[in-house]
Amino acid sequence: MSIYDFDTKYSSGDYLPLEQFKGKHLLIVNTATKCGLTPQFIGLEALYEKYKDQGFEIIGFPCNQFASQEPLENEVMAETCSLNYGVSFPLTEKIKVNGSDADPIFKYLKKALPGTLGNAVKWNFTKFLIGPEGQPLKRYAPTAEPSAIEKDVAELLTD
Repeated sequence: MSIYDFDTKYSSGDYLPLEQFKGKHLLIVNTATKCGLTPQFIGLEALYEKYKDQGFEIIGFPCNQFASQEPLENEVMAETCSLNYGVSFPLTEKIKVNGSDADPIFKYLKKALPGTLGNAVKWNFTKFLIGPEGQPLKRYAPTAEPSAIEKDVAELLTD
């Protein structure tokens, strides 16, 4: 099993098969527009712009499970991220990352890369680095700034 076995939908509702990212490195992030960590969108976009031509992609998965910090509807949320933070990487429809009705993508990621205190996603902006074969490689805490994970991304892209 790999991340490419899963599908999701863009914030517009259009189908997004993850197999289209086969052969690329991915950073999967659960996001929110009303969180204290929301300014990380700026760093994520900078990382995306710097490495997207080298086979690196970011996919944002908005989630409203943490203090209702993603209250916006899907398309309004995507527009807000674009206008306020310059986000150009794909954003999906809102999902759940924890609980029995968690999105299957996050069930898979949490099982493959459990957290330090259990496998639940602790907060918005938890990040998962995925290798080009679709295997989860590393999990980052919500407070890990995109600039702090750039070294890992750069190393993977030069291997």
